[in-house]
Amino acid sequence: MSLLEENFRKRGYAFFEVDSTEEAVDFLLDKLKGKSVAFGGSVTLEQLGIYERLQTEASCIWHWKTPGCFTEAASAQVYLTSANAVTRDGEILNMDGSGNRVASTLFGHEEVLFVIGQNKLTDGLSAAVDRVRNVAAPRNARRLGRNTPCVLDGICHDCLSPECICSALCILRRKPSSCAATVLLVRQDLGY
Repeated sequence: MSLLEENFRKRGYAFFEVDSTEEAVDFLLDKLKGKSVAFGGSVTLEQLGIYERLQTEASCIWHWKTPGCFTEAASAQVYLTSANAVTRDGEILNMDGSGNRVASTLFGHEEVLFVIGQNKLTDGLSAAVDRVRNVAAPRNARRLGRNTPCVLDGICHDCLSPECICSALCILRRKPSSCAATVLLVRQDLGY
């Protein structure tokens, strides 16, 4: 068992590691077949193309594909998402604008499944917070066409702009007791 796997397992997560996006898709198709699956906003999941592939195997709900489905998504068996940063010690961080993604990683589903690209691994909590604020958030704000200071220079200004996508920062120190949770680490760079 690798140290990374050991760190996630001691925090209560099931942990799996694959070398390629193809292996990740195969893993997800096998694990999620026949279930209702809600997708959290995730460039990682978009890059995998898993939504399109999974639709024939499961009931899929994604607000990126079907706007206004937050209530339906909240009742899915499995919540599939990524993270903005992950520490090598096993902490998972996500920043959210509306709160649907961070809320769903905390409560309400039978299982939460995090698909993490290797580029999101950090050495420690302060490096993870820095990655969330100065890598993931500016790139997501730019992708969403927001008018925030970070879009211009890629640096968090701790703004309170009405267009800010940084309403909630969630740090999962360990798996919440309300559900099962799995981390799938893909040894490729994925997402922001």
